[in-house]
Amino acid sequence: MKLTDFLRDRLPAFLISAAAWILALIFLFAFHVPAEAVVIVSVIVLLGAAAAELWAFLRKRGYYDKLSSSLEQLDKKYLLSEMLEEPEFLDGRILHSAICEADKSMCEHIAEYRRESADFREYIELWVHEIKLPVAGLQLMCHNDGAQRYAEQLRRIDEYIENVLYYARSGSAEKDYIIKPVSLKRAFADIAVRNRCELQERGISLHTADLGAEVMTDGKWLEFMLGQLMSNSIKYGASEITVSAEELPDRTVLRFRDNGIGIPAGDLPYIFDKTFTGENGRTHTKSTGMGLYIVKKLCDRLGHSAEVSSVQGEFTEIALTFGKNELYKVE
Repeated sequence: MKLTDFLRDRLPAFLISAAAWILALIFLFAFHVPAEAVVIVSVIVLLGAAAAELWAFLRKRGYYDKLSSSLEQLDKKYLLSEMLEEPEFLDGRILHSAICEADKSMCEHIAEYRRESADFREYIELWVHEIKLPVAGLQLMCHNDGAQRYAEQLRRIDEYIENVLYYARSGSAEKDYIIKPVSLKRAFADIAVRNRCELQERGISLHTADLGAEVMTDGKWLEFMLGQLMSNSIKYGASEITVSAEELPDRTVLRFRDNGIGIPAGDLPYIFDKTFTGENGRTHTKSTGMGLYIVKKLCDRLGHSAEVSSVQGEFTEIALTFGKNELYKVE
C-alpha cells in the first residue's frame, strides 16, 4: 500500500475538511478573534488531522501489504483467509469477514462436488463389475462354440470397460494401490497370456530381454498399463513386439517397442494428451485417445514416468521409468 495511493483515496475527505476549515476561519474573523489565536488553533487542528491520517495509513498498510504478499506467495489462493489475522480497523474487519465467508462457501461447494464425484465413481465401478458378468459369459459361450469373430469383439468391449474403470479410479489412485516389489517378467507374461489369441491370429511375435528385475509399483496398475501398450501395438500394425528392462543405479527403465506404423513427429508432443488421437487414430483405426492418457496419469500418480520415441513407418517405443527406494530393500 503506497502513501500516494492512500492520499489519493482520501482526497475527497481532505477537500471537505479544507472547506470546513475555511468556513471556520471566516466565522472566527467575523467575531474579531485575534489572528494569533486563529493561527494556533489552525496549527493544532492541522497537526492533529495529519497525525490521525498517518496513524490510519500505517495501521492499514501493514494489513494490506501482508494480504498482497500472502496472495502472491500462495499457490492455492483460497487459503488466503488462513494466512491473515483479523485487523483492528473496521473496514479491514469487514473485508476479513467477507473473505472468510467466501472461503467457507467455496469449501462447502467443493465438499458437495466431492461427494457427487465419489457417488458417480462408485456407480461407475458398480456398473463395470455388473457389465463384466454378461461379457464374461458371452466370451465363454464363444469359446465353447468356436465363434472367434465374436470373441474378438467381446474382448475389445471388455478392454473398453476396463478403460472406464481405470479412468474412474485414476483420479484417486493413491487410495487404491499397494506398492510392493513386482516382477516385470510375471506382469508381462500375464498380459501376453491374456492377449495370446489375437497375437497368434495376427502373427505377432514377442521378444523379451532382461525382465528378471523387480520394480516398486502396484502390480494391478502395471498390468493395466502394459495391456494398454500391447493393445496399441496390435491396433497399429505391429508384427513384432520387444520388451526389455534396463537397471540403473537409481531407476529401472522398461522399454516397450514395436515395429508398427510409428507416430508422426508432429504428434509426439501430444501423444499423452487427453482424447488426442492424432493422424494414426483418424486414418488407421477408431481411437478414443484415452489409453496413453490414462497410462501417463497413472504413472504420475504412482511416481513413475512415461516417455515416447518413434519414427513413422519404423517403430514406436514407450519407456516406463520406475524409481528405486532403498527403504523397500529387504536384507
